[in-house]
Amino acid sequence: CSQHGTEGIPESERVNNAERILRAMGLTGPFARLVVLVGHGSSSVNNPHATSLDCGACAGQTGEASARVVAELLNDRSVRMGLASRGIKVPDDTWFLGALHDTTTDTVRLFDKQIVPDHLSTDLIQLEQWLDQAGDLTRMQRAPLIGLGALTDRDIARRVHARSRDWSQVRPEWALANNAAFIAAPRSRTRGANLGGRAFLHDYVWKTDADFKVLELIMTAPMVVANWINMQYYGSVVDNLHFGSGNKVLHNVVGGAIGVLEGNGGDLRVGLPLQSLHDGARWMHEPLRLSVFLEAPAEAIDDIIARHDLIRQLVDNGWLHVFRIDDTGDVIRRASRGIWLAPTTRMD
Repeated sequence: CSQHGTEGIPESERVNNAERILRAMGLTGPFARLVVLVGHGSSSVNNPHATSLDCGACAGQTGEASARVVAELLNDRSVRMGLASRGIKVPDDTWFLGALHDTTTDTVRLFDKQIVPDHLSTDLIQLEQWLDQAGDLTRMQRAPLIGLGALTDRDIARRVHARSRDWSQVRPEWALANNAAFIAAPRSRTRGANLGGRAFLHDYVWKTDADFKVLELIMTAPMVVANWINMQYYGSVVDNLHFGSGNKVLHNVVGGAIGVLEGNGGDLRVGLPLQSLHDGARWMHEPLRLSVFLEAPAEAIDDIIARHDLIRQLVDNGWLHVFRIDDTGDVIRRASRGIWLAPTTRMD
C-alpha cells in the first residue's frame, strides 16, 4: 500500500474501525498466520459498462483500495494493542494481506508481498499455489458459459486472458448474471452445496452477535446492495427498452463518461446491455426477485425491518423475499404484515 495508506483515518478512529470490520466479518479469532482480505474487480477494454463488472458495494470500483487499507490498518501494532483491550487478540505472528480477485480472468493478485515477514515466506508460497489451483478450477467451471468448454486447462487460461484484452469482445464475463439469493448464516449451512454461483454469502452466527448489531449491518448494507444489483439485472431483462441499454454494439459514449446512446439518437440508455444478459441464443439471467435467507431469531429480523423504512418498503412491497433459517435447518418464509409461515424446506 502507499506509505500513508491509513493516514486519513484519525488515530482515535483506527481501533474503532478495525474492531467494527473484524466483528462484522465474524473474524475475531482464532487467527491464521496469514489472513488474506480479497476485494474483487474485472479487466476489459473498450467497454463503457466496465464498472458493471466491478464491485457494487464499492460504487462500481474495484475492492483493491479497501483491501489494502484494511490490511495495513490491521497490521498496525498500536491498532492491535487497542483491539486486545477490546477482547480481540491478534497473534504477533499473524499478518494481513490485501488482494484482488479479477473475476474476468479468475486470477488473484496479492499486494505488498515485499513487506510480508520472512517467517511467512513458506505460507506465502503455499498460498500462491492454492490460488493458482483455484483459478484453474474456476476457469474450467466457467469455460462452458463463454464457449470455451472444449479446450484444455492451459488453452482456457490463455483464451480467457485474451478475451480481457480484446477490443471487440462484448461479453468479457457474465459478472453477476443469474443472481437469485442472499444468505447470511454459518458457512456450515452451505458448505458442500452447489449454489451455481447464484448466491451472495455471508458467514454469520447470530449467537455471537450481541444486540444483533451485525445482523442489522448486514440487512441495511450488503443486503440492500444485493437488492440493487438484483433489480438492475431484473429490470434489464424484463424491460430492456426502459430499464436496460439495448445493443452494446450500437453504443456511442456521451461526454466521456456521462452515459451511452444506442445508435446516433434518442435518450441516454440506462441499465445493462443485452450482451450482459443474453449469449446470443438464450438468456443468461433468470429475472427473480432476491430471496434473502437469514439464520437468526424472527424477533430480531422483525425488529430490524420495523426500524428501517427502506428495508420495510423493500420487504412489504415484495421487492425481495425474506426467509428465516432456524437452528434445525428448517426454512420459514416471512409473508406480508410480518407473518411467518410454516416451514417448507430445509437448508443443511
